[in-house]
Amino acid sequence: MPALLPVLTLISLLLVGCNNATDSADNSSPQPISSDDICHVCGMLISEFPGPKGQALMENSSHARKFCSTLEMFVFLQQPENQAQLRHAYVHDVGETPWEAPEEDAYIGAEDAWYVIGHDRRGSMGHTLAPFSNRERAAQFVAKHGGEIISYEDINLELLAQLGRGEADEHAGGHMEGHAPHSMAH
Repeated sequence: MPALLPVLTLISLLLVGCNNATDSADNSSPQPISSDDICHVCGMLISEFPGPKGQALMENSSHARKFCSTLEMFVFLQQPENQAQLRHAYVHDVGETPWEAPEEDAYIGAEDAWYVIGHDRRGSMGHTLAPFSNRERAAQFVAKHGGEIISYEDINLELLAQLGRGEADEHAGGHMEGHAPHSMAH
């Protein structure tokens, strides 16, 4: 029996490791948006609106908080209590999916994306940040729809307030007041 104890201990550790790996993988992947999912911020049906959506996976929760626009997701994420609990955030790559109906397989990590602000496309609540996994695709979008390319690190509450008020539209093609352009490659 004493020789069996290390084997049983090893098996139980492996099983716990497998369960944690499975839980971790399940809890860190974007979740599909169903036709009855509502926005965590405004309560609107997410699938009824065009434009890129977002979702955030928070500590101690297996359910994603889903948002009808990237603007609303970032307003939520910029709150200090939410910043501290964020595990992963995802956005639709509009360089890979139609604006009118973003597809579920087009999510990318929010931190890895380039964003276009001040463009002429609208989402559920008006202006929204257009995310791209590729800076060149973002530049092509700017050439067609106007705007300015920024990175995840450039997003803050001041910028989001300007976007929410529509001030980005006034600055498209130029730079937002107090906001330097982001031109470095990821």
